[in-house]
Amino acid sequence: MLDKWLSATLDEASTACDDPSGLSAQGISEQGRLPGGRYRIHGEGILELTPDIVAPDARSVVISAGIHGNETAPIELVGELLAALEVGRLTLGAPLLVILGNIPSIRAQTRFIKTNLNRLFRHDCDQTGDQAGDEPERARELMRAIDAFFARHPDRPLHLDMHTAIRDSHYPRFAVVPYTETQPRSIWSALAAAGLQAVLLQHQHSWTFSHYSRHYHAAEAYTLELGKVRPFGDNDLDTLKDMRNWLAALAEGRPFSSGNTGDLHFFQVAFELMRTTDTFRLTFAEDVANFSEFAVGETLADDEKIGPFIVEKAPLTVVFPNANVELNARAALLVRPCEPPDSP
Repeated sequence: MLDKWLSATLDEASTACDDPSGLSAQGISEQGRLPGGRYRIHGEGILELTPDIVAPDARSVVISAGIHGNETAPIELVGELLAALEVGRLTLGAPLLVILGNIPSIRAQTRFIKTNLNRLFRHDCDQTGDQAGDEPERARELMRAIDAFFARHPDRPLHLDMHTAIRDSHYPRFAVVPYTETQPRSIWSALAAAGLQAVLLQHQHSWTFSHYSRHYHAAEAYTLELGKVRPFGDNDLDTLKDMRNWLAALAEGRPFSSGNTGDLHFFQVAFELMRTTDTFRLTFAEDVANFSEFAVGETLADDEKIGPFIVEKAPLTVVFPNANVELNARAALLVRPCEPPDSP
C-alpha cells in the first residue's frame, strides 16, 4: 500500500480522482495497517504512520522531501524507507509524518511552478505578499499538518527536510540549521554519523519548512542537502547509505550510532545577497561550487542601484548562489567558518 501511495502521489493521472488525496481510483484506503502500526493519509502527499508500541527511544519525526520538485534523491530515499516498513524489514516504532511537498512541481520535474514554496512557511504569510496561489495554499496545508502532528506527538520533535542542491559543492552533504531566538537541542554526532560533512548556521529567520518546525514548535530541525539535483533514476543512493541508516533508526525508534563531530565543518552566515532589482548580478562564474572561498577585495555581486558587494575584513565562502531567483529573494549566502555551538 505504501508503495502505491508514493507512486500514485507522483502520478499526474491520480489528479483525476475526486477525493482530496487523489488516490481512491488507485484502490488505496485512507487508513489501514502496516507491520507494527497503522497509516493514515491526511491529504495529497501527507502520510502519517503511528506505531502500535512506541519504542523507548522514539522521537516524533517529520520527514519531508520534494519541497522543490526537481530534487529527486530524497524522494527515492523516502520510497526505500516506506518499502522497508511495508514488507517488515523495518518495524515501525516511532510516530512519523511523511510529506511530499510540491506535488505539481515534482510531476513536472521543476523546482517550483509559480513561486518558491520553501520561503512561504510563516503564520503571518499575508504580510509577505505571497498569500494567493497554489504554492502559498500548499504551504498553509503543510503548516496545518505539522501543527496537528506535533500536537498529537509532542515528545522530542524532529524534522528532517531533505533536499539536493542545484550545483556542485565542496561538501556535497550538509545541514542548514534554521535560526531561532531559543536554541533547541542539536545532536551534531548524529549528523556526522548520517554522513553529513558540513553544518551551516543561519543568522536570521528564513521561513523555510525546517525553520517552521524549529521556530513554531521548538523542534530539532534541519534542511539537509544530500548531493546534487538529478532526474529520477540517476541518483547514486549508495553515497547516502548513512542517511538511509539514520532514517531507518528513526522509523524504528532506536538509538542511532554517534559519529565524530570533529569530522563536521561548521559555518555561520555572515551576509545574504538579495536580488532586489533586475540589474542585480553575481560577478563570479555560474559553475562556482558551493563552499567556494573568495579573498578580501574580491567583488561578488553588483547592482546598478546599490552598487557592488566587496569582500572585506576576512574571506567569505559562498553557498546557494543563484542570480536568477525571483525579485526580493536570496541570491546567495556568504558564510565564514565557526566553532560548533554547544547544545543545551
